[in-house]
Amino acid sequence: MKRSLTFAAAMLPVLFASGYACATRDLNTATPPPRTSDVTSTAPSAPETVPSAARGVVPVGQEMDVRLGSSLSSETSKVEQRFEATTVVDLIQDGRVLVPAGSVVQGVVVDVDKAGRVDRDGALTLAFDRIRVRGRQHDIRATATQIFESRGIRDEVGTAGVGAGVGGVVGGIIGGLKGAVIGAAIGAGGAIAATDGKDISLPAGSIVRIRMDTPVSVG
Repeated sequence: MKRSLTFAAAMLPVLFASGYACATRDLNTATPPPRTSDVTSTAPSAPETVPSAARGVVPVGQEMDVRLGSSLSSETSKVEQRFEATTVVDLIQDGRVLVPAGSVVQGVVVDVDKAGRVDRDGALTLAFDRIRVRGRQHDIRATATQIFESRGIRDEVGTAGVGAGVGGVVGGIIGGLKGAVIGAAIGAGGAIAATDGKDISLPAGSIVRIRMDTPVSVG
């Protein structure tokens, strides 16, 4: 009896260590929850199709990707500051190009929230209010839904202007695309907020996915 008790006592540390190792291995191999910026990591590399219910109209809810022509930051940008971007791929409706890649989209900074020293992330709210298609300007209302990062305009030297005739991609941007911006999240009303306690910074060349909040007839 004494020998059995001694053996059982000796085995307890071994069993405990084995169980701990298994639990640790399970925790280490568990799949982490997706981050906001990892949900979609690439922008489209081919023309986007627009529903044909209303001919010549970009409908409410339609999304398009635009490339910023200048940098924006919650540290330096001002409310009412205007900026421009260009569409990345063609929008196609019934087999024809409705909005060509390279069309200019204009916007305005409507709110700026600088990062604070304690528990305050920087944020920018952008509104997109105009689009120029084949020389004609149209009023729109659109908000940001996602942000992508590119390596910048310098990496695309020599390819600019190629896209309009090859797949509708402007300046080979897809080849220079890194993916969704890490540390950025889109909040209510299209607010682009940092998630790391810093100011949000969008370099020139960043891709902003916008959603149309009103329809617009462009031809």
